[in-house]
Amino acid sequence: MILLVVIASVLIAGVTIYQYREQSQDYHENRLERKEEQILQSISYVFRETTYPISEDNLKYIFMDEIYKIADVQNVNFNIYDLEGGLVKSSRPSFEADSISNCLDAEILNNLLASPDKRFIEEKSAAGDNYKSSYTYINDNKFKPIGIMNLPYFEDNSFNNMELREFLFRLGGVYLLMLLSAIILAYFISKYITRSLQTISDKMQHTNFTGSNEKIYIESPGEEIGKLVDSYNRMIDELEESAVKLARSEREQAWREMARQVAHEIKNPLTPLRLTVQSFERKFDPTDPNAQTKIKEFSKTLIQQIDTMSNIAGAFSSFAKMPAQQNETLNVVKIVKLALEIFNEDYIHFISDEEEIIAKLDRTQLIRVITNLVKNAIQAVPDVESPRILVTVASEGDTVKISVADNGIGISDDLKHKVFEPKFTTKSSGMGLGLGMVKNIVENYNGTISFTSQIGKGTVFTIKFPKEKSNIDV
Repeated sequence: MILLVVIASVLIAGVTIYQYREQSQDYHENRLERKEEQILQSISYVFRETTYPISEDNLKYIFMDEIYKIADVQNVNFNIYDLEGGLVKSSRPSFEADSISNCLDAEILNNLLASPDKRFIEEKSAAGDNYKSSYTYINDNKFKPIGIMNLPYFEDNSFNNMELREFLFRLGGVYLLMLLSAIILAYFISKYITRSLQTISDKMQHTNFTGSNEKIYIESPGEEIGKLVDSYNRMIDELEESAVKLARSEREQAWREMARQVAHEIKNPLTPLRLTVQSFERKFDPTDPNAQTKIKEFSKTLIQQIDTMSNIAGAFSSFAKMPAQQNETLNVVKIVKLALEIFNEDYIHFISDEEEIIAKLDRTQLIRVITNLVKNAIQAVPDVESPRILVTVASEGDTVKISVADNGIGISDDLKHKVFEPKFTTKSSGMGLGLGMVKNIVENYNGTISFTSQIGKGTVFTIKFPKEKSNIDV
């Protein structure tokens, strides 16, 4: 918009200057022609009144005094030449005679002779000013040329130039006002457009592909902005539908995996239990003197297998049914120490630079997290010559950092991506649900859990909790 105003102003200024120059040129040509006509008419009048015979030789006598009268009436000076180009008479004062050519150039005479209307105009410029000289034949009463009338003409453009300057000044003022108006208008229009685009941009940046998203509502949007908003809102609807379908599919898949895992783990103790019962049924002899001892051994075996299945059911129940989180203000250092008191291993050490780090967490679930991590660390160092487990608590800005480090066997690189999967375990016993449960608890508090590990050197698990609990899914 601003560029159009600037281009329009430049074009109009250029056209105006061109038009003024054309008008000035036409004006001077017409004025020269009118003066020439008037002088020729005055010369014809002198011819009618003179007593001298009208001939080339008598021109200097005929216009001896009359040339001054004509110049005074017409308010213009002119010269009379003979047909050979020699100066006959001039209306200029004697002190200006030196500036008058006494003999015309042959080029002027040839151009005048070759001209169809027997008229030739010579154009000259000096010191930035334009000069014209008109050459026309002077005819007698029988239209026979007897001389040449020369009318010098100076183009005075001072008035036109002043008018042009005034017009351009006014035009510049108008276009300056239009330019300022265009700038202001363009500013507000761009702010209006970019405001809508900024709203759309902010919404897109906060779009969550797995959660709920707000639609965009803009009052009186333009056609293009309206189409963009409608497309975004349709995308949000489709995204929410896809998220619901994905969540349902993931839940179904998780429960299918859980059911398969439960069935697999329960089948493991049922097989030896079945074999034991069948063997007892086939070999048991009531008359055997050791019958009571065998019955006790059989009962002990059954109880062991039943306890195994009970542990399996308890592990899955703990993972599937998380207790409701309690938002408590507690001292993390104290709770971690409390969680470590249940362990009797003398190689477990605790370090904290502060006596008190306050955060809003669930006491029971925090103890559960620490207990699981320390249990995993204990199970990682049974074959180490000098086992060591170090638990540290520190404050980092707005977060609480808890680390559990051991010098155990470590985790290989090809297994690191499976550590937090619910059914993954490297131990011969256990369900592999502990770290999955820990990760679930930590992420529900908007925290993070990570680990580093090297084979033969040990593993370090690091947990970070925000001190202020926010947006927690209970």
